[in-house]
Amino acid sequence: MTSAASSAASSNLEQAILRRVLRSGDGRALHVHFRAEVLDRYREHPSATLLRTATVGRISIPGSWSLDLGIVEAPGAPTFLHTTLGDLLDRLPERERDHWVEHLLPSPVSLNFVQMRLSAGACIDDGEPRPWE
Repeated sequence: MTSAASSAASSNLEQAILRRVLRSGDGRALHVHFRAEVLDRYREHPSATLLRTATVGRISIPGSWSLDLGIVEAPGAPTFLHTTLGDLLDRLPERERDHWVEHLLPSPVSLNFVQMRLSAGACIDDGEPRPWE
């Protein structure tokens, strides 16, 4: 599959997921992305098992928890991982969550908008209102 075809397929799948989430009102199917270095902790864990194919993987701590991941690798680009918000909530123990948050792969966002959402009633003055062009 060409890079353009792969990108189009990925976009179509992400749109399908978002449509499903919007219909259901449940954001648990949304994917969250992480730097691959999040796995380093588990490579050093004596009982952890890390298994993978070309595009999917699993981390397992026998008798405790496991998490399935998507793997995205492209020549010349860093590897990143993704999983669903629902799996993070259901399968990842609370004691592990901060570690994963520290490896979150940020999406491009408006910092002012995010600050407004995090602080109810926040007012951000970043210029005069103007029409969209």
